[in-house]
Amino acid sequence: MHNIKPKITLVGAGPGDPDLLTLKAVKALAEANVVLYDALASEEILDYAPKNAIRIFVGKRIGNHAYTQDQINQLIVDNALTYGNVVRLKGGDPFIFGRGGEEIDFAESFGIETIVVPGISSVVAVPASQGISITKRGVSESFWAITGTTSDRKLSSDVALAAQSSATVVILMGMHKLPQIIDLFQKEDKGNLPVAIIQNGTTSEEKVGVGTVDSILEVVKQKELVSPAIIVLGEVVRESNKLKGFYEEFLSKEIAR
Repeated sequence: MHNIKPKITLVGAGPGDPDLLTLKAVKALAEANVVLYDALASEEILDYAPKNAIRIFVGKRIGNHAYTQDQINQLIVDNALTYGNVVRLKGGDPFIFGRGGEEIDFAESFGIETIVVPGISSVVAVPASQGISITKRGVSESFWAITGTTSDRKLSSDVALAAQSSATVVILMGMHKLPQIIDLFQKEDKGNLPVAIIQNGTTSEEKVGVGTVDSILEVVKQKELVSPAIIVLGEVVRESNKLKGFYEEFLSKEIAR
């Protein structure tokens, strides 16, 4: 046990579909002595770790925190010093609303070697799974990716700014704040702006609701959409081949009125 070389690899597990794991992530998991993992959309990703690797669940869900972030930071370091190669597995990409930067900073303060394996972020992958291209020539030249809930549990002030722009707006962790988000877009006179809400995107449990800023709250109620879900607001939603039919029908009904 004297030759243990501590190493921490921060790995993005992707948006949920286990096939959207990168080859680099699979290789990193195969070499793990310990895997500390979040509440993953697909637990079968853990099968890529060796059978004898220690698996520790450190995930957080709203209102149910197995560990605080400080405890997770300490666990990562303690396990690296004790067992060697730790893989810290996080959903999506570890540096997009994943607090991966904090974990890396903490590990490096102990002089431990760290590696980051980026993951496919749900910001782009989940809309793409519904045929929504979040940038599209002539329709949207940029996008905002915003967390719906900041560290002090408030709605990000960036949402109000995003509502003023012509960009596609992708909001993660925003379902609990959906009425506030909709209100901000209505204040900008964007009641007819297309909206898609995609729950458990890229997984077999995927559920989708589409509408406009004015109608989406009713759609959410009817379809019983809940977290984890991604909210996409923008003209690009209407451009999706998968969703086009809905908007054509919707517009013909509006004109008929």
